[in-house]
Amino acid sequence: MPRNGAAAGEPAARAERKAVAHRLLMCRPQYFDVTYSINPWMNPKKPTDAATALLQWEQLRELYLSLGHTVEVVEPVPGLPDMVFAANGATVVDGKVFGARFRHRERTAEGPAYLDWFAGHGFRELLWPEHINEGEGDYLRVGRRILAGTGFRTDSRSHAEAQEFFGLPVTGLTLVDPDFYHLDTALSVLAPDEIMYYPAAFSPGSRAVLREMFPDAVLATDQDAAVFGLNAFSDGLNVVLPQAATGLIARLKERGFNPIGVSLGELLKAGGSVKCCTLVLS
Repeated sequence: MPRNGAAAGEPAARAERKAVAHRLLMCRPQYFDVTYSINPWMNPKKPTDAATALLQWEQLRELYLSLGHTVEVVEPVPGLPDMVFAANGATVVDGKVFGARFRHRERTAEGPAYLDWFAGHGFRELLWPEHINEGEGDYLRVGRRILAGTGFRTDSRSHAEAQEFFGLPVTGLTLVDPDFYHLDTALSVLAPDEIMYYPAAFSPGSRAVLREMFPDAVLATDQDAAVFGLNAFSDGLNVVLPQAATGLIARLKERGFNPIGVSLGELLKAGGSVKCCTLVLS
């Protein structure tokens, strides 16, 4: 679990915030279970409740719809219990789809399954990657730049591959705490020029880069990071995040956002929460 405390960043003055409607991709946790362990959160000996996981997922989907977003659903595949974490399935920027190539054998079939969905739903620019990358788990767009994680899952060589494909600058960030194995567990994009993140999850050099790029970022405490508070989705106004991240919820309110707390405790048993379940299509 997180160890070193982090002070919260100072609020920045902002114009009135507005929500932007997005098109999202999700996958029902029909086959969700924890049958193997590929991150510190997963314990196959700890029972899971598929019905509860499905209920929590449905509540998240309904919330997105109520906020004005469009939600597409990819059919789950038997034998792929982590396919519910749609964010790992690809990275989409300007309609271009950078496919995912998973590090662990248990998830490798997810990459082709998601790419097949894109090919069948009108996406024409598709790339099957040469190097390992785990989709939006490690690639997060901030304005016209992409922040890219490495250290546990995504191969740093894929950063150049993504930059060449998307034609956008890619900034690499190194994760050092195995509890935060994907970038989207340690950092969340709030607006085109705003983020929140957990400093202790990053290498010293990456922390320096983030301070330089985002001096007014919201900084998460150990407590908020430990409940996956940074695994969040923002539309520029509404920020959907785990309800247990009370410190972040307070800070977001101070910044003029509308934080909405949700419960995805069953899916957290596999090391996933709001953002893990949410792939941004547009």
